[in-house]
Amino acid sequence: MAGRQRFEGKLSEVESLIVEMAKGTKQQLTEAVEALYQSNIEAAEQIVENDKLLDKLDRKINERAIVLLAREQPVATDLRRLVVAIRISTDLERMADNAKNIARATIRLGKNHGLEVHSSIDDMRIIAEDMIELAIKAYENEDITLARKLSEMDDQLDHIYAHMMTELLTATSDKQKTQLIIQMAFSGRYVERIGDHATNIGEDVMYLVKGESFNLN
Repeated sequence: MAGRQRFEGKLSEVESLIVEMAKGTKQQLTEAVEALYQSNIEAAEQIVENDKLLDKLDRKINERAIVLLAREQPVATDLRRLVVAIRISTDLERMADNAKNIARATIRLGKNHGLEVHSSIDDMRIIAEDMIELAIKAYENEDITLARKLSEMDDQLDHIYAHMMTELLTATSDKQKTQLIIQMAFSGRYVERIGDHATNIGEDVMYLVKGESFNLN
């Protein structure tokens, strides 16, 4: 019994680190898009620096999960919990990388571009943040109903991105705005990818609860 309690305690610590990482990732996205609209290069540079902390947290989660796998020889249900923890940590790390890439777009553009950034990027940011929150709530509660909702939200994100790209393509004839248009297209894609990774977490929750693979994309 003592061994089981120790294992549960260690696993709960890993799962708590995932929730912490999700909060940090969401904050990175919020601040990255804000920096883009405000042409705030200093804030963008800080976002790039802060990504190292999330990389470190990802490694910590993976190391702890692997130690539990090696030492405890978990049964099927516990094995799924550990595998899912590693998968979710990886998706959160990739989300954070996409937020960092938005910050890098801000740095490339320099000052005084913010007022011309397409409004759809912020619309996408709002949905992506909601998806991160929903994905982690589904994970914490092992709620497949919440997990399934991510598919609809991802479709909304894809629709906004496609519409924005259509508008950007019609604006490419303006040579003075070429770099801005390119970086907006990339930034929109980065937010769209964050939605994809949130959907992956939904799939992980489905696997955790059902023991089967599901495709929500």
